[in-house]
Amino acid sequence: MCLLLGSTGVGKTLLLKRLQKLTRDQPADLGEAPVTLPTVGTNLTDLKFKKKRVTVRELGGCMGPIWHSFYADCASVIFVVDSANITQISSSCIQLLSVLSAEALHGASVLVLFNKRDLPCTMTLMEMKSLFRMNDIIASAPQSITTLEVSARSGQGLKEVLSWLESLTGT
Repeated sequence: MCLLLGSTGVGKTLLLKRLQKLTRDQPADLGEAPVTLPTVGTNLTDLKFKKKRVTVRELGGCMGPIWHSFYADCASVIFVVDSANITQISSSCIQLLSVLSAEALHGASVLVLFNKRDLPCTMTLMEMKSLFRMNDIIASAPQSITTLEVSARSGQGLKEVLSWLESLTGT
């Protein structure tokens, strides 16, 4: 099980739909981004690789206070940050630190995605990592942490996300 977490409006649902399309159809072009609505509750999606599958459970951002009740039996976490929303950065950082400090997730692999790279007002990856103090977090967290910048809308970086997920399955 992989948990997909992040604040409301960071692009988790679109990311999951795009990843599912890439694993199912392997299209050269993702086409227009599908319409999404804020997730209230959870979405379960299976991503199928060569001989294995990864079940991704997306938890709505509004469910942040009860995310911890889904940590059991979780092998990995994808934490999504909206790199175009400067007002949400500090709360996203606090949420990430809370996730990383959860004892049930100490053995999980963590992927932090800085999403919405396609928007003109986004910060650079170096700026985002600096604001989050990612070097300090990576040095002190018990988890293996990877960071990527992506655009769920344009598809930038999604193949790297799939490679990260596939590497967890052992295929």
